[in-house]
Amino acid sequence: MNSITIAWIALPFFLGFVIYLLPKFDKYLALCVAFVSVGYALQLFFNQSPLTLQLLDNFGVILTIDQLSGYFILTNALVTAGVILYCWGTDKTAFFYTQLIILHGSVNATFISSDFISLYVALEVIGIAAFLLIAYPRTDRSIWVALRYLFVSNTAMLFYLVGAVLVYQANNSFSFAGLRVAPTEAIALIFVGLLTKGGIFISGLWLPLTHSESETPVSAMLSGVVVKAGVYPLVRCALMVEEVAPIVRIFGVGTALLGVCYAFFEKDTKRTLASSTISQLGWIIAAPGVAGFYALAHGLAKSALFLIAGNLPSRNFKELQDKPINTPIWIALVIASLSISGFPLLVGFGAKMLTLENLEPWEAIAMNIGAVGTAIVYAKFIFLPHGGRENVRPGFWPPIILLITGLIVASAVYYQAYTIANIIKALAIIGIGWLAHFLIFQRLVVKLPRVLEQFEHLIGVMSLMLILLFWMVLA
Repeated sequence: MNSITIAWIALPFFLGFVIYLLPKFDKYLALCVAFVSVGYALQLFFNQSPLTLQLLDNFGVILTIDQLSGYFILTNALVTAGVILYCWGTDKTAFFYTQLIILHGSVNATFISSDFISLYVALEVIGIAAFLLIAYPRTDRSIWVALRYLFVSNTAMLFYLVGAVLVYQANNSFSFAGLRVAPTEAIALIFVGLLTKGGIFISGLWLPLTHSESETPVSAMLSGVVVKAGVYPLVRCALMVEEVAPIVRIFGVGTALLGVCYAFFEKDTKRTLASSTISQLGWIIAAPGVAGFYALAHGLAKSALFLIAGNLPSRNFKELQDKPINTPIWIALVIASLSISGFPLLVGFGAKMLTLENLEPWEAIAMNIGAVGTAIVYAKFIFLPHGGRENVRPGFWPPIILLITGLIVASAVYYQAYTIANIIKALAIIGIGWLAHFLIFQRLVVKLPRVLEQFEHLIGVMSLMLILLFWMVLA
């Protein structure tokens, strides 16, 4: 098993360079990598004992592979496969597919890391590959958005690296477990880096612009899996070091409510989805013990929604009211929206119920409010007019079918959620959300301030978060 794991880790990077030698097979090799990851993730669910690889034991460089990793790896594999299928008939070059599978491989590496130094390497590779994919169109706008992403990412990683060094200094190990004896400033520095990289709370306000202005398949990758590279270490740390779990949970609740508040008032479809991503990341870390299942549910639905949003007649909700959507596209849009809203028979229902059951008592009220907020946000998509006859781009349906099939099949993972009480609760939450949408939010016009999203304020926001984290760790 150790040899298989090492081969699986190395495969994306090896084939990434092979693509340059065999450019005619670029998409085939990339799809092969994604399906290998699907197979590797699925076998983790049948292997009950976690696998631990000690690379440099004296330094605490350790990889841990278990069912939690399996959920995140499966999410990455299915979303990557969907993006490759979406790009199949386009003019994307071997360079694009190389960066895509390198990104896939480095994201996988974060999902098995249990130490701060191997995690740092993986996160830096993610930053470079994501930068190149965002800048791929080579327009002035795309290059600026990519440079902004790279600057924020690298600054966050600078905070993180200083914290990792302080952990090693205190514990002679880079292991996550070293947080138990790490100084206050080390925890604060590491967390501010991860919160920014993962798009959590106000540190994540760089995310809407980046995700909305990227190409459609890149947006799907960023929102579906890349942000989870920053979320997964927070979840793993919360599970390994119970002292930091309350901090992670607090940020989970705050993020769930902040993201949904921004999404309420967005008038652009892709910005709405990006703001909702912030909220959904809060759901993932609010209950670390079941984070993997929610990550899978969100990744499949959100990547499908971004791919669909890229094929709507307009990005503006007001214009979409006058431009009916092609009915089959609308049906796919409704299914993915219902899943994130927590509708029964879709994976989002089981994920939401499982998360709500594993919340601390003080979290429950806030997260139920957040669930209603999510239903309000996705009512904007569900109740768009349909019946249009616009043509669908070639290659659109294979990835959508793959992802929506995942939403339906994965709903069986937590079949225990299907009790009368849970079904009534889910339908009540969605019903209240839809009612609020029609009575209040559909007519409400509020222009959101963009001050905190501006480039010159992003580092200032990180500094404020560092102060807040330092105070929380001391408390």
